[in-house]
Amino acid sequence: MQVAIVTDSTADIPREVRERLGIDMIPLQVHFGDESYLDNIDLEPAQFYEKLKASNVLPKTSQPSPADFHEVYSRHVQAGRPVISIHLSSAMSGTYQSALLAKSMLEDEGNVTVIDSKSASYGYGMLVVEAAEMANQGASVDEITARIDKIRKETKLYYLVDTLEYLHKGGRIGKASAMFGSLLNIKPILTIDGEGVVSSIDKARGQKRAFARIAELLEADFGSAPLQLSAVVTPGDTAMADELIELLHERFAISRFFRSEIGPVIGTHAGPGTVGLFARAAASDR
Repeated sequence: MQVAIVTDSTADIPREVRERLGIDMIPLQVHFGDESYLDNIDLEPAQFYEKLKASNVLPKTSQPSPADFHEVYSRHVQAGRPVISIHLSSAMSGTYQSALLAKSMLEDEGNVTVIDSKSASYGYGMLVVEAAEMANQGASVDEITARIDKIRKETKLYYLVDTLEYLHKGGRIGKASAMFGSLLNIKPILTIDGEGVVSSIDKARGQKRAFARIAELLEADFGSAPLQLSAVVTPGDTAMADELIELLHERFAISRFFRSEIGPVIGTHAGPGTVGLFARAAASDR
């Protein structure tokens, strides 16, 4: 029986890809005051960023309930399908814990594997897509989990934000750091460490220097090897992302490129104008 692949909305996988590969997506929620929206269902990325710019308050986000996961898991278990469920880093959200609770509610019925991606956005969305492609080709649970663990370890992640405002509002940096960083045009280069925690790997003064530093980091990671590169950007505010992606295409041999949009939940904490890059050596697929 084909393995069922489940994820949540923060994987930022485009709807057409999810539908084509048969990926079940369980949404988180975004709250603008008394208004609540299902991430990437009631509120698409472009709509969210327009609403974010017009809002005087920072929206809040909330995780799915165990019951949301249990409903999906039960459907597959009753059909005799094993399930692999891959989710946003447990260091950033309780979504993974909700999934584990849902699995325990099955009382050992069926074969459900819940994975903490220790990543965010398409940094783990690409793992979900790989898992779904393998599942559609008839791969087993063990084959799929081994493959996505390998990819996760080989992938380097770098984020660049256009403004420090949202990192401050979300509690990622202090008020003084945000104020002086903005005044000095400091661009923090962020990554996600092995424990799934967002951290600053470096910083540069000005956009051009930040771009050059990201290229240097990728060269240190991969040398001159051809790359598979994925990028996530915020829609409607892509000037910085477009310029950085163009630079990387000039500097590296990129054998495979994919671009997606940062959805409402991740965008709440990163803000508009953010670009995330996920790279691994093309030779790792051989």
